[in-house]
Amino acid sequence: MKPFLLRDAVQATGGRFVGEPEALDRAVSFVTSDSRSAAPGALFVAFKGNRVDGHRFMADCLEKGAVACVSEREPGAGETPAIVVDSSLRAIGALAAWHRSRFDIPVIGITGSVGKTTTKEMISAVLEQRFDTHRTEKNFNNELGVPWTLLKLEDRHQVSVVEMGISDFGEMRRLTHMVRPDIAVFSVIGDAHLEFLGDREGVLRAKGEIFEGMGPDGLAVLNGDDPLLAACRPGMRRVTYGMSEGCDVRGEDVRNLGEAGVELTVRHAGGAFPIRIPAYGSHLASAALAAAAVGLEMGLTGEEIARGVAAFHTVGERARVIHAGRCTVISDCYNANPNSVRAALESLSHLDGGRKVCVLGDMLELGPGSAELHRGVGECAAEKGVGLLIGCGPLSQNTVEGARAKGCEALHFPDKPALFERLDDLIRPGDVVLVKASLAMAFKEIVEKLQTL
Repeated sequence: MKPFLLRDAVQATGGRFVGEPEALDRAVSFVTSDSRSAAPGALFVAFKGNRVDGHRFMADCLEKGAVACVSEREPGAGETPAIVVDSSLRAIGALAAWHRSRFDIPVIGITGSVGKTTTKEMISAVLEQRFDTHRTEKNFNNELGVPWTLLKLEDRHQVSVVEMGISDFGEMRRLTHMVRPDIAVFSVIGDAHLEFLGDREGVLRAKGEIFEGMGPDGLAVLNGDDPLLAACRPGMRRVTYGMSEGCDVRGEDVRNLGEAGVELTVRHAGGAFPIRIPAYGSHLASAALAAAAVGLEMGLTGEEIARGVAAFHTVGERARVIHAGRCTVISDCYNANPNSVRAALESLSHLDGGRKVCVLGDMLELGPGSAELHRGVGECAAEKGVGLLIGCGPLSQNTVEGARAKGCEALHFPDKPALFERLDDLIRPGDVVLVKASLAMAFKEIVEKLQTL
């Protein structure tokens, strides 16, 4: 992090300083909310969590050499210097917004219902071919994660790629106040967080709040294959990407190589060039086209973009291919909504191997239409040639019913323990097994179980 003085933190957060005045001139070299990492130069931010209250560790952090603490309560003996604030969450956001303002570099904000992290990683891999690139770690994309991302900006960085995730109205407006992106990249507007946003039009309105915090020279990079985004006119210059006719950056001659990756040609106003994505998943072509669009806007050559795409790596449990003893497992259980599950089923259909099996769990926060959306996923599985669909969780009963209605063999289990009793009998040698559900379902346990068969 680019260091700053404690007095800067007081001013940025709008907090009240408690302590000796000379402490205000001490330098802060990093910010943390983990008391275990407290050390000289740290600004410790105390959060009151459901299980642990960070305020209990303020004195300990100061003993370790922390410059000061940010606190939601009056500090006691041994707990100063401190910045007293009404909300630690709002304070860290305000500090991050101030820190971001210290940098005159291009900032790319990534949003959408599906594929944000993949798109962020693809764009970063491309930009790294020419620029020292700062990016969101993992998927720290919410009102707590984005501040930590911004606070890691350093003088050496030439461009920043920030993932921005929301679940309700107003959140994107607050994130945009911190990030102030120059380029806004949208992946897909899908059926996610409908419990709060109502419908896809609501999703677009909520995510479209990003445009409110962009300047007149801002750029919107939109997925032209998404009907809502193709029709979106954000009041600024826009570039579309996708497979559809009329996209400014268009993918042609897509060749799905299964586990070996995806090849395609990128065509744009200045010509065309080939790229190869070294990872499994048809959906990666869209992320690569988004990266190509951003790369071209940033002045990269086709060769640089192709080299960046070739350097891409997936993150965590996103379409990770595991060759287990009895079967091949596609671990895609980081999260799920109808759009991402359909994309996973499309990719599965291109994999070589034996029988295609899906273990699909509940997709959460889908609102009143949840049952029908689950049913539609089951129908899609049948249409994509799945030989056996296993539903696990109460909502996945609808997924099973949709698959059966289309003639697919499908079984339902109310929970993981019930599934584990039968899993050994259900999986045959040579099967290719896709595992996908919302993160709260903890389906990584199923992946681990499959690896022991």
